[in-house]
Amino acid sequence: MTDGTGSGTPGTAGGPGQGLSAREAAVLGVERRSWPGPGAKERAIREQLGISPTRYYQLLNALLDDPRALAHDPVTVNRLRRVRDARRARR
Repeated sequence: MTDGTGSGTPGTAGGPGQGLSAREAAVLGVERRSWPGPGAKERAIREQLGISPTRYYQLLNALLDDPRALAHDPVTVNRLRRVRDARRARR
């Protein structure tokens, strides 16, 4: 079970009608920005979110399947879903 802080499965935090946690919204916020290179993004992930880039991408991937994330930021979530689906199709 999760406490709604983003530490559990994103689809189970709270209940229907509840939005994203602050951490989940921050993950989408980092992904929404454009970055000059991978080093800057990884540094921002560590400094702003206090997590490793590996953990960040795990959280982000789970958020892509969360309907609350789609409601919060449909443009970013749909863009990332397309990228993920294209990568899966190439495998």
